[in-house]
Amino acid sequence: MTWEKEDFSVDTQWIAVLIYLCVINLVAFWAMFSDKKRAKEKAWRIPEKMLFLLVILGGSVGGTLGMCIFRHKTRHWYFKWGFPAILVVQILVVLFLVCRHFGLIPF
Repeated sequence: MTWEKEDFSVDTQWIAVLIYLCVINLVAFWAMFSDKKRAKEKAWRIPEKMLFLLVILGGSVGGTLGMCIFRHKTRHWYFKWGFPAILVVQILVVLFLVCRHFGLIPF
């Protein structure tokens, strides 16, 4: 099997997915920062369901980094273990899709 230059061409759909993932991760990161700031100020908070929704929709890198960097929601087991678990699943899905796209998986 030889690798040709066109095997690694980037389709516009992959660019759109990459842009989406960048945006959703920035939003998730910002949401963790904002909620931590609001917690310190005793202001209205972002609901936990919304934080999880952002992570499930693809913002697992941003949500997990925000949780670690801002030390926010680290006392709740469902955040401490849930965000990284979602991140691992999403990484596996992306690896599967990329391998499938390049024909590294026979089905």
